[in-house]
Amino acid sequence: MQIISALFVENFALRQAPGPSTRIDLTGAFFSFAAPTPVPVTIDPHLVVLVYCPESEPGNSVLEVVFRKGALADDEQLARNVSPFTVEPGKFTYRLVRGELAIAEYGQIFAHCRVGTAQWHLVPLTILPPVEPQSNPT
Repeated sequence: MQIISALFVENFALRQAPGPSTRIDLTGAFFSFAAPTPVPVTIDPHLVVLVYCPESEPGNSVLEVVFRKGALADDEQLARNVSPFTVEPGKFTYRLVRGELAIAEYGQIFAHCRVGTAQWHLVPLTILPPVEPQSNPT
């Protein structure tokens, strides 16, 4: 099995299309965002991971996502999610992972994603300082 795509998104929805076929509507894909409050802050970004299973493989595996402070395998771990899944061979599936991450400083973090023991697929996310509210001129 292999990861086809992994993105942080604001919204995710499935819908049927003729065929029968399924459409995945992803909106608000992002790689950075302003923290809701100054650090320290807890954020909970949604990561959608799309996985394909070739017809020649069994359809059972495990998705592992480790949120780290950096791109290296030994960088500090912020959170970890492991979830078994089943997909029909020759088809796709998705997993929606919500990390609850305690952020102590602004900067870049990475979601390290893999199926089974395959290579890691990295998804960067940059946390920016909060946006100052605009004052209304009178």
